[in-house]
Amino acid sequence: MYAAVRRYEGVTDPAEAARLVNEGFVPLMRQVSGFVAYYWIDAGDGVMVSTSVFQDQAGADESISSAADFVRANLASLLPNPPQITAGEVVVSA
Repeated sequence: MYAAVRRYEGVTDPAEAARLVNEGFVPLMRQVSGFVAYYWIDAGDGVMVSTSVFQDQAGADESISSAADFVRANLASLLPNPPQITAGEVVVSA
């Protein structure tokens, strides 16, 4: 499995961002080949973190590209700063 973690800082409206992600982005992720799970986390203080899990690296890479496109088109005013992205192979899972 592979995971992609994106950390967004300076989120201007966490509730609205969560709504848009749930209604618009999650359905896109479910269509990516190898989709396992997606999480959108409100870490507080204007920080939100997304975690995408896929069966292979291609799915994780596609999620990173799709997230960038979705944010540009739908969330630019709510997520004004580029995310910190960490991705790689899941080596331990419980």
